[in-house]
Amino acid sequence: MAYFTPETEQHLTGAGLKPGRMSYFAGRAAPMGAVSASVVTATFYNFNPDLVARHIPAAWALAEPAAVVAARFAAADAALRRLLGDSTVASPAVAEAAGLARRAAEACTAQGRPLAAGHLDVEWPTEPHLVLWHALSILREHRGDGHIALLLDAGLTGLEALVTATATGKGFVVPFARASRGWSEEHWDAAVAALRERGLIAGGSGDDTAGLVLTTAGAELRRRLEDDTDRLGAGPWAHLGADDAARLAELGGTLVRALIAADCFPAGVFAGR
Repeated sequence: MAYFTPETEQHLTGAGLKPGRMSYFAGRAAPMGAVSASVVTATFYNFNPDLVARHIPAAWALAEPAAVVAARFAAADAALRRLLGDSTVASPAVAEAAGLARRAAEACTAQGRPLAAGHLDVEWPTEPHLVLWHALSILREHRGDGHIALLLDAGLTGLEALVTATATGKGFVVPFARASRGWSEEHWDAAVAALRERGLIAGGSGDDTAGLVLTTAGAELRRRLEDDTDRLGAGPWAHLGADDAARLAELGGTLVRALIAADCFPAGVFAGR
């Protein structure tokens, strides 16, 4: 949610960052400290390194990582209050979800998971809706770090991983995926050609989203990647327990539906929207 709401750029530029992509790269990377462009490229994985290098490390000369982290919490607070309303933010349901999510997040391990490790080192906020948001950020990065390890094992570059993800028809649409990650049409088409040669992709290229599909082998690879990512990320949920995990999913699902109904995501980003 925070990557798409205007409050994020408003607060991060207020902390000193330049508008645009700098807010995304610095905001997400700040829990790791004033890291280099190479570290951001490695941990974010599917972005063009040239795009990253235009904003990192320049961001750290404009705003200290601690100030960026604080601005990001302020942005999440403002966005959640606008989209959900103060009564929902202060509700017992959000407080209950926050407690459950924090228990799961505190069971995340740092070993081999650099983005999750950085977020684990951030001091916990006190307000329940921000506890919930921070806990989910930790869990997201913990899962993502494991996913990157599996993408490397599968021999997929960041761009190839992005292409196969869009070909599932469940994530970003091709124009947004390509532009937001800084890849040219030539880069994209070359990755499609390489994946086609491996027997993982069939159909179109470029903006021909409808024609870009996974082959049977490609679909099996994506299924295996997701299943193994779930397996590597299962520890926090096992710690929470099946009943409490189901309860968190119930509470969280209600909040997610409310956020979507409030148009927290712009059009033209996700398939089917």
